[in-house]
Amino acid sequence: MDYEITPEEVKTKLDEKEEFTLLDVREPWEFETASMAGAKLIPMGDVPSRAHQELDPENHIVVICHHGVRSMNVTVWLRQQGFEKAQSMRGGIDAWSRQVDGSVPLY
Repeated sequence: MDYEITPEEVKTKLDEKEEFTLLDVREPWEFETASMAGAKLIPMGDVPSRAHQELDPENHIVVICHHGVRSMNVTVWLRQQGFEKAQSMRGGIDAWSRQVDGSVPLY
């Protein structure tokens, strides 16, 4: 499984009602500004202390942030911890807004 997934691939999974965890690793103010429906917020700095309690290593986890840098760092860390189905959404919520859902605010 690739380390990255495109916003369009995420939309297909949502449209087909596939089971996966949408993990938002931005800060709470960013999440309040713009978010994706159903996303679970765990700020990047909290992931190491919360991942094993709140995430299932067997689940497909799509990690999102603003532009894709933090989500890729978290994805790499999660994979090292045994979350083998973790993927970073390429371009982050910015790309989601520009390419998939224009109703999500840009910031």
